[in-house]
Amino acid sequence: MARDFDIIVYGATGFTGRLVVEYLIQTNTPRWAMAGRSLTKLQEIRDEVGAPADTVLIAANSDDPATLKAMCERAQVVLTTVGPYQLYGNELVAACAETGTDYVDLCGEPAWMRHMIDAHHETAKRSGARIVLSCGFDSIPFDLGVLTLQEAAKAKYGKPAPRVKCRVRKMQGGASGGTVASLKATLAAAARDPSILGLLVNPFALTPGFTGPSQPKGLLPEYDRTIEAWVAPFIMAPINTKNVHRTNFLLGQSYGADFVYDEMMVAPGLGDMGKAAAEAIARINPLASDKGPKPGEGPSKEERENGYYDLLFVGEMPDGTRIDAVVTGDRDPGYGSTSKMISEAALCLVHDVPSGSEKGGGLWTPGALMGDALRKRLVERAGLTFTAG
Repeated sequence: MARDFDIIVYGATGFTGRLVVEYLIQTNTPRWAMAGRSLTKLQEIRDEVGAPADTVLIAANSDDPATLKAMCERAQVVLTTVGPYQLYGNELVAACAETGTDYVDLCGEPAWMRHMIDAHHETAKRSGARIVLSCGFDSIPFDLGVLTLQEAAKAKYGKPAPRVKCRVRKMQGGASGGTVASLKATLAAAARDPSILGLLVNPFALTPGFTGPSQPKGLLPEYDRTIEAWVAPFIMAPINTKNVHRTNFLLGQSYGADFVYDEMMVAPGLGDMGKAAAEAIARINPLASDKGPKPGEGPSKEERENGYYDLLFVGEMPDGTRIDAVVTGDRDPGYGSTSKMISEAALCLVHDVPSGSEKGGGLWTPGALMGDALRKRLVERAGLTFTAG
């Protein structure tokens, strides 16, 4: 059935939603619309960012399922930046799964994601809806980084690396206000429901029916002899590692059923200075401070453009041989790069991964569903690089 629009941006009046709208304008994307709770605010944003005057505006509200279903029926892909998703996303995922509408989000909330998998995966398979979670900095660079390394390992050694480490070497720009709000909402939910805590600490929370080998905890600073540097806990590791394991799961254990993966942040400095820096990083608790952007807020254009990230992936083969991959981004991770990544993920679904292909409906990771097609888009259009060897 033909839809009115390729993409509807739901949450277009929020900070990240506005960045997505600006990106679609800059890339001359046709057949898209803006959606949100208030038509008045949507019109204001449309005029402020210079969108065409005939850009269609759609009123839809997370607590009004009828408006969400009506919106979904008009789109091939709904791109949503409305979080925390555990508070505002349930009905939208249900509507997309029911109407066969593709979906991309920025979710980093593993307990909610598992609930969506359990509740809607089979419905989405029947309807053909491709529900793709975590299409921002959590977790596209990490998901595709591991995929890139494993492809190189198979090409060079004929088999995947059973042990992969991600080490965040450099990162300018922090997590978004939405990410921090999602973390706070998740912890509040865990306080009410102890079963949620079990999902948060389980590296295989997103692989129902499969539990792999014991995984590194990554909770304390340590000296990593592989890269000869001190490393510290990385705030986004709990969601990224789960998504990487789900990609492996969805690809039929392409990385191996014994696959082990962790993420840590490289501390600056050598020797005792590096150790002290790692310990200082480990003491930082972004949830304990009211500083930083709130949901709907974010850094200036200059700050976004001055941001970057550099991720090293180290694969260890059974005989001790090492193979590396590197992923870089040319904008701040939480906003500038994220807004481009989710936009390109939506465009990839529209243009590069046709519906009805061998990878049909269901709840997917970006790496498992879009893989190389998305990676090419990100390199050509979104300022990311992927190298391996």
